[in-house]
Amino acid sequence: MKTTVAIIPARIGSKRVPRKNIREFHGKPIIAYSIHAALETGLFDKVLVSTDSSVLASIAESYGADVPFMRPAELSGDFVGTDEVILHGINWLINSGMDVKYTCCIYATAPFLRPGDIRRGIELLKEKNAASAFSVTTYPYPIQRSLVIDSNGRLRMMWPEYRTTRSQDLPLTCHDAGQFYWVDTKKYLLEKRLFSRDAVPVIVPRHLVQDIDTEEDWKHAEIMYKSLNPVQG
Repeated sequence: MKTTVAIIPARIGSKRVPRKNIREFHGKPIIAYSIHAALETGLFDKVLVSTDSSVLASIAESYGADVPFMRPAELSGDFVGTDEVILHGINWLINSGMDVKYTCCIYATAPFLRPGDIRRGIELLKEKNAASAFSVTTYPYPIQRSLVIDSNGRLRMMWPEYRTTRSQDLPLTCHDAGQFYWVDTKKYLLEKRLFSRDAVPVIVPRHLVQDIDTEEDWKHAEIMYKSLNPVQG
C-alpha cells in the first residue's frame, strides 16, 4: 500500500535560540503547531518527528506525532543539512516495509503554517507532475534594486542596470518561506534535493511567514502571532 508521510526534523540542539524546537510559543511548544497542522490536513498515514532527544520525542508524541526511532548522532550536528535528515527518515520507513509515495518535510518552527497550504502543495505536486513543491513568499521590494555597502562605506547598487527600470516592469521574485516541502519520494531519492530542478511554488502571503533563527526573530513571531490571534494571544 502506497503511503503519504510527513517528517518533521527537530533536533534538540540550537545555538542561537536554545532548545527552540520545544520552547513555549504562546502557550505550547512551538513544534506542536507543525504537528497539529500536519494532522489537521488528514493527508498523512504517518506524521513522524526525527529527533535526537528523548525529551523532545516525548513532547512530540504527546501532541500526536510518531517517533519510531532516535536520530543518529552523525545526523544531529550543526552542519547537517535537512536533506540528509529527510533521506534518513524515508529510508528508515522503506526498510520498515512502507511504500512511501509522497513525503512532506515540515519545519518544527512554523507557527503560521496552515493546513490548507499543505494541501495545496500536494495538489500542485500532482497537477504539475513535479519532483517537489514548497512554500515560498514574495519579497516586499524588488531585489533587482538592492543596495550594497562597499569597502569605503559607500552605497552601491548591486545591479545598476536596473537603476531606471520601473518596479512593475521587474520580474516577481520569491524566497523560501521555511514551512514545508513536498516531494515525490521516488524522484527525491534520485536527486536527493528538496529544492529540486523540477520544483513548483506554493505561494504563501508575507504576513504568514517568519523565519526563526534568532531571539529577534522569535520576538517578532510572537508579536505577529498575537496580532493574528488576539483572543488566543
